[in-house]
Parts: sequence; C-alpha cells; structure tokens
Amino acid sequence: ALDGGRRAEGGRSLAHCRLVDVASASNFHSFKLRHFHLDLHLNFAVKRMTGWQVLELTPVQPGVQSLILDTHPSLLIHSVDCKVPGASGAPDVFLSLTYRIEPFTDYGSSLNISLPAAVVRPHRAFRVTIRYTTTDGPAIWWLDAELTCGQTRPLVFTQGHSVCNRSFFPCFDTPAVKSTYSATVRVPEGVTVLMSASRSAYSKQDRVFQFTMEYPVPTYLVALVAGDLQHADIGPRSRVWAEPCILTCAVSKLGGNVERWLNVAEGLFGPYVWGRYDIVFLPPSFPIVAMENPCLTFIISSILESQEFLLIDVIHEIAHGWFGNAVTNATWEEMWLSEGLATYAQRRITTEAYGKAFTCLETVFRLDALHRQMRLLGDNNPVSKLQAKFEPGVNPSSLMNLFTYEKGFCFVSYLSQLCGDIKRFDSFLRAYIEKFRFSSVIAQDLLDFFLGFFPELKESCVAQREGLEFERWLNGCGPPLCEPDLSAGRALTGPVQHLCDLWGVDAPDPQVISTFDLSSWSTFQTVLFLDRLLDRSPLPQGIQNPFRSLSTLIRWLQIVVRNSFYADLPRVRSFLHKHTSRMYTVPLYEDLCGGVMKCFAVEVFYQTQARLHPNLRRTLQQILFQSSALNTSTAPSLLTSPPSAPSSPTDPPANGTIALRDVNVSA
Repeated sequence: ALDGGRRAEGGRSLAHCRLVDVASASNFHSFKLRHFHLDLHLNFAVKRMTGWQVLELTPVQPGVQSLILDTHPSLLIHSVDCKVPGASGAPDVFLSLTYRIEPFTDYGSSLNISLPAAVVRPHRAFRVTIRYTTTDGPAIWWLDAELTCGQTRPLVFTQGHSVCNRSFFPCFDTPAVKSTYSATVRVPEGVTVLMSASRSAYSKQDRVFQFTMEYPVPTYLVALVAGDLQHADIGPRSRVWAEPCILTCAVSKLGGNVERWLNVAEGLFGPYVWGRYDIVFLPPSFPIVAMENPCLTFIISSILESQEFLLIDVIHEIAHGWFGNAVTNATWEEMWLSEGLATYAQRRITTEAYGKAFTCLETVFRLDALHRQMRLLGDNNPVSKLQAKFEPGVNPSSLMNLFTYEKGFCFVSYLSQLCGDIKRFDSFLRAYIEKFRFSSVIAQDLLDFFLGFFPELKESCVAQREGLEFERWLNGCGPPLCEPDLSAGRALTGPVQHLCDLWGVDAPDPQVISTFDLSSWSTFQTVLFLDRLLDRSPLPQGIQNPFRSLSTLIRWLQIVVRNSFYADLPRVRSFLHKHTSRMYTVPLYEDLCGGVMKCFAVEVFYQTQARLHPNLRRTLQQILFQSSALNTSTAPSLLTSPPSAPSSPTDPPANGTIALRDVNVSA
C-alpha cells in the first residue's frame, strides 16, 4: 500500500492520492504546497490582524484552472495576485487574479481563485499573494488585560486544531498537507510574539519578529501568541514563557524535568527532530489543557496547581513530537493515529521515568472515564469507532472524545502485546517514525508497516485473529476489544477501591473510614476515588473536602451538585466565576442542568459569559437552552449532520465528551 517514499518530499501512494477529507473545501490534491509566508500587523486596539500571505505552489495535476483554499466568513479578503517568473530571463510578471468566496460548512467557506493558463504550468512553481484582515474567527482570541494572569496588558493567541486556522489565514486546512512556513509579525512596543517555529529573530528598532519553521507541518500546527511574555531557560533546548507574575512558579514546577523527559523519549523513539522544546503558559481562558504546537507547547496556567497533571500533560505533548507532529493522521476520521499513539508513547515515557505503578494508576482512572463515557453513549454509538466516518458538513471536533485517546491506546497496546517484547515494539515505533517522518498517514500505512516489520506475525494471520481482528478494532463500535494488564498499579489503586467499597455499603462504618488518610494519597489516587464516588448516590456523609488541586476540586463540586448539597453552592458559583476553561466549566454546567439547579446555572452563565471563549460559550448555550442537549440519543447525529453552531475540536459538543476534558486529556 506504500510507495516507500516520504510523501512530504514528493512521493504519494495511490491510497493517499485518492484520499478525501470531507472537512476541507480545498483542491489540495491538485498542488504541491512548497512553502507559505505570513506578514502580519497585530492591532490590539481594534483586535485585528492585517497583512498578507504568500503561497508557493506547484501544480501536480494537468488542466487545473483554479486554486481552492479553505477560509472563513470572518476572514476579509482584500485582493489576490500572482507572481509568474518571466520567460528567458525576462522580469517577473504580476497578475491580479479574480476570486469568489462560497459557503462550505458552519465552520468555514471556500476561496476559489481563477488561475490563467500562463500561471498553471505542470510542475512549475508560482506564487499567489492574498491580502486579508482577520476579525472574530474561532482561531483567534483577543484577551483584554483583565482576562490575563497579570491583568496589566492584553494578549492574543491562536488555536488551530483541528479546522480553525482557516479563520487565521487561507489554507489547505487538512492534515494531509504539510509544508514549511515563515512569518513576519509587527507589534506595538512591549509586546513579545511567539510562534510554533524552529527559528526566530527580533528587531527591537522596527518592533518586528521573524519566524521560520524549517520542517513541514500541517496547517493546524501553525500557532501564534503575543503579549507581556518573559522567559527562563530550564534546559539546553527548553525554556518556559509566561506572564511575569507566574513565570517563577512555572519554572519551579518544571525544574529540570523537561530535558529528562526528552532524553527518555529519545531513548525510546529516536531523535527529537524539532530542535527546541519550549512551553508557554496561557491564561485560564485558554480553551483546553494543552496543545502540541511544534517547538512551542501551549498549556493552560491553571495546570500549575497540580504537579501530577502538569507532568502528564507536558509528557503527552512531548510524545506528540513524534506521534502527531512528525507523523500525522491524514484525515480527522483517524485522529487516533496521533492521539492513541501519543498516549501510548506518553505512558512508555512515564513507565521509564516513574515506574509501572504510577503509569498503571494514571491509566486506570483514564479507562474508568472511558467506560463512564461508554455507559453514557451506549455500546453501538458510532463515535466509539477508531475510524469514525462522518458526512460533509460535520465538524471534526465531534471526534474529540476519549475513544481517540484510550481506545486508540488500547489498540496500540494490543499490537505491542502481539510482539511479545515491549522493547521490540519500541524498535518498531522508532522505525515507523524514521520511515514516515514529516508525512501524513492512514491506518493502513501503520498496520502494513507493522506486519512487514514482524513477518512472523503476518504469517500467523494476527490481523484476522477471531474476536480481535484489526478491522474490528478500527470499525467496530463499543469499548476496546481488550485492555492492557494494569495489575502493577494495584498497590496504589487497591486502597482507593477499598474505600469506595466501604462507602458503598448500606451503613458505612465511620471508624473504619476514618482510618483512611486521603491527605497522604497522590492526586491521581484522590481523583480516582472521587470519580468513582461520582457514580454513587446519595452523597457520602462525613467525607471531608479532599481537594488540593483543581482536578480534585472539580470532582468534589460535581458530587455537591449531583446531590443537591445547597450549602456548598457558593463554592460552585465562586469556582465558575474564577475558572473559564472548558475542562472545568462543562462538567459542572452539565450536572447543574441535569438536576434541579438549571436556574442557578443560567444566572452564573450570564454573569461570566463575557470572559468565556466564544466556542465554549456556544457549547454552554447548547447545554443551558436546548432541552435535548444532553440526551444520548442525539449522539449519532455527530457523524451525520452539522452541529447547530460552530465549534472547535478543543471545544467539542458536550454530549459524550465530558470525560475527555474532565480528566485533563490534552490535545
């Protein structure tokens, strides 16, 4: 199924040439995108970016008469022109091109540019320049000073995953296309700009930042943040960026761990190819936990309150340096190829760095959340497929659920078990990365390479093993066909289950329960305990508020809401006023609306909506004002009809996705 070449370097397999991405309106198969450049001026006063984009393209199909790019109604296109090299040494020719913008979906539109015959010559490069202005699209969020951590200066960041960057710049907005890029960004005095780029420079006199990403990346991994940011080095190839008020805390929490984690990952999966691994901590308004932008991980500052979740989330983003960034899923219908493999890699890193027991504990509570989600959706819900097919018009965000992470992880773990030796599987993953680096792949690429790497497994027909067929893993609904052995974590999970069992009896013995000291438990143990308590009712009497971090506090407040413990409602109100990230707000709003406290939820929403991310605001409006928003019978429509309002993949429909952000899984 493979042609043996790196597609980022020009080779394309037959399967990839026929690949369809229903989330993109572009004609990306008709061109090779060699490079693009952004030249932007950031205007904080009017909250707009103005400038131009230059795309360097080569036609790869004959007879192409138009260039179709993904864009968004919020993107104002001013002009399109083209630079054509002159013949026989003559000067370059500039042509003004005609274009039209057409509707596509709720989350984007198409920019159709007519190309004269003089421009489109087979395998001859040409350049198109698009002048435009951004407005209030889903990729770009401007924060007023009061919404930042320091509350002194405004800040802006972008979030492209999965199909939002078409509101940042016109593009082939599909993970099937990768290219290098560069950028020039002009800003007011006192503003620092960062991008997901491998090299950068700054001219203080001109207040201009220059960026170059010398490795090919898909559109969704192009990211920018600008504001009052300072840095501190934490390793030979890593630094932390943050607002001054939280920089010291961020540095102290990470210490020298990042270089240690990178070294462990390189020992397992081969060289880290991106050069730098920097981290920027963003205000609590950041809509997800973390985003694996190459060279520059975006992460929410709230995570600093939990050392264990900080550790897991940074390691997960490091793992994406190999799985997701270097080798990417070619369509959003197979997102597990990035998230499932990254989750497996994350757990290999934590096993090497912190031992099997720690990794098993973290895995147990994640799989608990998966099964909780499965009970909500039902065993036959199509969103539980690893290869979840969806119709045109459906936002890929509907696939951002625990199955892409945990069911994908279980499938990768099963492949590892088939090898009989985890070190042999490490070798396979190193070879997989080496072969497909800077490419976009489909599941068949991974599985064909797996069976080719282990010919004895191919000869024994493991792909057709009854009950565990690869095809059933990919296209079957329901929970994972099998799960890895997690008995190594029993010393940590056993006391948690014991305490849950004691609370589960008709008459709990207070003296026996009082012997458990939750203050001595790790955050993951406490979270696992509270997650399991969430499935029980009525509220256990006598238990003390066991929260030492946001991850435990949110679970305690869910228990309070589900059991109508009115005395603690002021704490719920205070929490929702302070925290504006999806991972914290959605679970509480769903519980409030699922019980008798909907009026309370509406009141709090109106008090806080101005500080919410636009996509999160839409999700909460659906929860609050659509009577069937949480009805599980509506879940299959995620694959067959457009969502009622635009949303980003980091802000998926609330139905069936609570567990994903509730357990801090990052993008």
